Amino acid sequence: MSLLQFTFESQYLCNNTTVSVILPDRPHSVDAADFYSNGKKYRVLWLLHGTYGDHSDWVRKSMIEIYAREKNLICVMPSGLNADYENWPGFGMGFDMDSFLVKELMPMIYNWFPASPKKEDNFIAGLSMGGRGALKYLLKYPDKFASGAILSAAPVAMDAIDWEGKLPPAFGLRSMSNPRFRNQVANAGGKEAYIRDYDLFSKVFEMHKAGTLPKMIFGCGDKDFLYDTYKAFKDACLREEVPITFFELPNLGHEWRFWDPFIQEAFRFWGFETDTETKKLL
Repeated sequence: MSLLQFTFESQYLCNNTTVSVILPDRPHSVDAADFYSNGKKYRVLWLLHGTYGDHSDWVRKSMIEIYAREKNLICVMPSGLNADYENWPGFGMGFDMDSFLVKELMPMIYNWFPASPKKEDNFIAGLSMGGRGALKYLLKYPDKFASGAILSAAPVAMDAIDWEGKLPPAFGLRSMSNPRFRNQVANAGGKEAYIRDYDLFSKVFEMHKAGTLPKMIFGCGDKDFLYDTYKAFKDACLREEVPITFFELPNLGHEWRFWDPFIQEAFRFWGFETDTETKKLL
C-alpha cells in the first residue's frame, strides 16, 4: 500500500496539519532502484473532504486508493476543518486555507514528490464543502488545473440567497438565519464583499462567455438535500448551453454510496486509463 500520512507545521494555517498522499506503486516487473530513480513525474488529483471531515475521509470511506493506483497517479488529500477552503484571518492566529493549498501544499508536493506541476497533469475534486472548494479553486486558478469534479455541491445565484434571514435555519441553507452562512458573509467582509468575491454562480457564466471556462463535471444524488440547488444550477447551464457535464444517480442522498461511484465517473470523464501492470497488484 503506497499511502503516506504526514504532519507538518503550516505557515498559512498557523498550526500542525496532516495530509494523506497516495503514491503510485512499483510494478513487480520493474527493479526497485530503476523505478525509484527514473525521474518520472505523475499526474496529481487534489481531493477535498466535506464538512466535519479531514484528510482521512476519502481513504477510510471510499475506494480511492484502489482507483488512484489503477490510474497510476498521485492523490493528495489535505485537512481543511470547516473553513470552506477560504482564508479566515479572524480565526485564532489565522487559518488561510486558500493560500495553504496554492502557496504551500502545492509547492511541497511538486518538489518533495514525483508530481508533475503541469496544468494538464493536475485535477481537483471534492464532495459537499469540498465540492464548492474544488469549484472555487478551479475558477480562481484556471492556470493550475486541467479539470475538476464537483460532488454534491453547486453554486447559488446571489439573488436566490435569503439576505433578510426570513427562512428558518437549516443545514446548508444560504440564509442569514444560518449561523454558518452569517460567519461566511462576515469573513468575506460583509454582503457586498461576499457578492463580489464569492459569486461562483456568475463566475461560471462569465468564464463561459469569455471562452475560459475549465472542463468540469457536476454530480448529485436525487435524494440529496442539496439536489434543488444542484438542479437550479444545472437548468441554468442547459439554458445557456454551458458545456458542463452532469451526473446523477437515483435514490441516493448526501452519502458515500454516491460519492464513490461518482469519483469513478470523474476518472472516466477525464479519460484516465487503467494501468494494467498496477492492476495486477490489486
